[in-house]
Amino acid sequence: MATRAQIPAAPRAAASGGDAGKGEVHRWWTLTAVCVGTFMLLLDITIVNVALPDVQRELHSSFSDLQWVVDAYALTLAATLLTCGSLADLFGRRRAYLAGLTVFTIASLLCGLASGTLFLQLARGLQGVGGAAMFAVSLAILAETFHGKERGLAFGVWGAVTGLAVAVGPVVGGALTSGISWRWIFYVNVPVGLLALVVTWTRVRESRDPRPRRPDWWGFAAFTGSLAFLVFALIKSGERGFTDTLVLECFAAAAVLLCAFLAIEVAGRQPMFDLSLLRKPTFSGGLVASFTMASSIFAMLLYLTLYIQDVLGYSAFGTGLRLLVASGPIFVVAAISGRLSSRVPVRLLIGPGGIVVGLGLLWMRGLGASSDWTHLIPGLLLAGVGIGMINPPLASTAVGVVPARQAGMASGVNSTFRQVGVATGIALLGSLFATRVASVVTEQLSRVPGLSSQAPQFASALTNGESSAAIAHLPPSQRPAAAAAARAAFTAGLDHILLVAAVIALVGGVLSLLLIRSRDFVSPTEEG
Repeated sequence: MATRAQIPAAPRAAASGGDAGKGEVHRWWTLTAVCVGTFMLLLDITIVNVALPDVQRELHSSFSDLQWVVDAYALTLAATLLTCGSLADLFGRRRAYLAGLTVFTIASLLCGLASGTLFLQLARGLQGVGGAAMFAVSLAILAETFHGKERGLAFGVWGAVTGLAVAVGPVVGGALTSGISWRWIFYVNVPVGLLALVVTWTRVRESRDPRPRRPDWWGFAAFTGSLAFLVFALIKSGERGFTDTLVLECFAAAAVLLCAFLAIEVAGRQPMFDLSLLRKPTFSGGLVASFTMASSIFAMLLYLTLYIQDVLGYSAFGTGLRLLVASGPIFVVAAISGRLSSRVPVRLLIGPGGIVVGLGLLWMRGLGASSDWTHLIPGLLLAGVGIGMINPPLASTAVGVVPARQAGMASGVNSTFRQVGVATGIALLGSLFATRVASVVTEQLSRVPGLSSQAPQFASALTNGESSAAIAHLPPSQRPAAAAAARAAFTAGLDHILLVAAVIALVGGVLSLLLIRSRDFVSPTEEG
């Protein structure tokens, strides 16, 4: 627990050389602590995607189970981010960051010990709670610690670290999964988390909102319920269709709870989401960029990984190496973009970056049953460049348009929209993918004598990731035709959702370019 001596005093007109030196040291240790924690979080996300096929085989998980392994984390993270931001502003951002690190590290250990899919999903949900506390305050801590040109440099370093995590995540995850076990993708978080805890505890100074808002528990409940119903409906629609009664009821419940959330925030004296922030076009533009990037390219990574491993037959390590085609440019371009964000209007990085991501997704289309992974190379390269352009300036945009006292809420809202994008993007794309796959495989098998009657059962097995077992149960003479139909259906489904993801990214890029304005950013004299 931080003592009063650790809370930074108000700036003095003339600081001694020793005090200035200590402040300089603490600033860079703070950046180190935030970057280590961020590295762990993003490493975990990219590692998990590569390991999912092995998780599916060992735990006998269905396709929807895999969606929930990813969405359990994104859902709880998104649902608790705003409340964690309020609690951090009230009790201290350093304390919130320490609490988040502790929960995330323990949850990672539980993920590695999971004996079944449900246990893994619950542990992933707990990871999301810990991650929420970290995500909600990481950018606010940097914004509170660094000012002027140093803030641009700090965000540039942070952006480079995010790029590094994305770059090495698939390779590290593939190496651990192929060489040891998928469980080690979670165990690796334990030493990293302990290192971040030590640095944060000993070196990071406390900061909080001088006029904090109390947690908005009614708003939290309404928002959580709305998001849970929405994601559940999207995932179930892949199994039952969008016109199913249960699916429609869940959509209706999500809409009602969302309206209730908005009413609570408007009427509340201390809302967790100050809706007046949306009056600033730049703030809204940043939210659009976060949501569309997450719901397009980041959601697509799950399905691209399944394609490379399940359809093309590459190992987890081989898949990780191939995904370097995208993650390498992210790392390089993010470092450049971070430095440029303090020199050029950020809309000229964020907006075009979203458009570049959309063009990259379009370039990946055209997949067929005979395609190899090399077909994806140009699109992956272009998408990686786009992500690298967006990430660092988006971080500064999240907190740069509000006074420092609202930095916790602003960064929490921006991170919430990113995680909502991941959760809803994976669910929506998965639903559209499953529907398309079932339609194509049924059509393909209806032309094969002796297999037309088994088309519905085979389609279900394919969308649940059990096509290999289904093919093995067929007579040897029918297996080649069934395997060809399965591959054609999978690539058709992937091609379909690549188009949807590309449209989302392109729309987000154009809207961000139009909405983000330099004049909305808070000047240094207004930061307090």
